[in-house]
Amino acid sequence: MKKILVTYATNAGSTAKVAQAVADKLTKTAHVEVVPLEKVTSLDGYSAIVLGAPMIVGWHRGALAFLKRNQAALGQKPLAIFVTCVNLTRTGETSQEGVPLFIDEKLPKAPKNPARLGIKENYSTPKNYLTPILKLVKPVSIGIFGGSLQYFSMKWWQVPFVLLVIQAMPGDKRNWKAISEWGGQVAGKFAE
Repeated sequence: MKKILVTYATNAGSTAKVAQAVADKLTKTAHVEVVPLEKVTSLDGYSAIVLGAPMIVGWHRGALAFLKRNQAALGQKPLAIFVTCVNLTRTGETSQEGVPLFIDEKLPKAPKNPARLGIKENYSTPKNYLTPILKLVKPVSIGIFGGSLQYFSMKWWQVPFVLLVIQAMPGDKRNWKAISEWGGQVAGKFAE
């Protein structure tokens, strides 16, 4: 039986629950281990990897560092990535640089003027979010889901950025149905 690693970086714990929901869909076809990113010491023995992390002034720095450190090994195994965020601008993209995107349909908001995005709208496009990731790896799929934002669980310096620049409202935007659907799609891609 295949062995799959589902690993995640998190700011306040909500991404861990998304990782577990994805893992639950993968266990039907493989042995799955869910491990926090900082505890992953080797990728040996895994036939595929799922990596997830939130957007916190860009994609989680620990997740990007993991991609850089393990770029060669990740290029040899099927990799799927998920991103959690609280804002996403609707652009109609279904792929980015040839990688299929699965976007939770409840998350994106239409821009005020599609011909000219505002600063906040441009910042929260799939392309802006995913470019740093796709410079390092080419996953089989990327899922973009709503996250959970709670001001009290954030670092002090993150709160002003979220309040003033992103202007995100606190709350839980995770859509468990969409997360589960993407996990099922990833299971199919890993089985190919």
